[in-house]
Amino acid sequence: MASPDAHLPRQVPIDGYGRGAFHFAGMASAGSILALPSGIHAWAPGAPADIDAASLRLVFEQAGVIELLLIGTGLDPWAVPEALRWQLRDAGIGVDAMPTRGAASTYNVLLAEGRPVAAALLALP
Repeated sequence: MASPDAHLPRQVPIDGYGRGAFHFAGMASAGSILALPSGIHAWAPGAPADIDAASLRLVFEQAGVIELLLIGTGLDPWAVPEALRWQLRDAGIGVDAMPTRGAASTYNVLLAEGRPVAAALLALP
């Protein structure tokens, strides 16, 4: 797994994913990632149960430039806990959770449209 502060300092599309890694900007990153306006960051969670406000600290710090957070939940759907959903809403961020494949694809489309989007993507096996 990458160091928790490892990141690419610009927002780019996700070119591929699987086998525990994500590919972007000609690079690969093992493990889960946060794709934010500040760039692509290594992200510690490995399962939906690990996703909470603390794990999304960087998202909250960039709330002024994020309108929608897509959460890629691995292979299976996952419902965002109501408390976390409200914390994000209070920060002005909408949230949608779906399996990682769908979240990465939706993130790429919205990013290409110039929308203020971020993604928290759990790595796929």
